[in-house]
Amino acid sequence: MSDEPKSPAELKEIRLNRKLAQDAEGIKAMAEIAAADVAIRKRTADLRALRLAKEAADRDRPAEPKAKARPKKKKTIL
Repeated sequence: MSDEPKSPAELKEIRLNRKLAQDAEGIKAMAEIAAADVAIRKRTADLRALRLAKEAADRDRPAEPKAKARPKKKKTIL
């Protein structure tokens, strides 16, 4: 960079360009956030559909009876 002092017009243009760049960056960031939000909502809907389908299938098929557990032997204290 040069050490020359900048005129007020040049400083104003630099600030304007910086502001425009920040605005463009902000718009891009918001678009990325919105795209991520859409992807998350889609995955959530897919997982919910899978869960509901599994629950419906489980309701239609009764659970198999479990074998009865044997009672535990009592420990003797010596």
